[in-house]
Amino acid sequence: MTSIDWYWCLTHQRAESAEQRDDPDNALGPYASPEDARDWKRLSEERELKWKVEDEAWEVEPEE
Repeated sequence: MTSIDWYWCLTHQRAESAEQRDDPDNALGPYASPEDARDWKRLSEERELKWKVEDEAWEVEPEE
């Protein structure tokens, strides 16, 4: 079984496989599935929130 990378095409507003992708400069990914590519916004927001929480935890200075 081969692994196929999926991308969200910002030009066409659809999930496209790596083989179908015709506008790589306007695509987000790769994603593991077409469903993940379609859900790019939620995945991105979750990842950004996780990073923000980690950054805030890192920046907290211990109290003396």
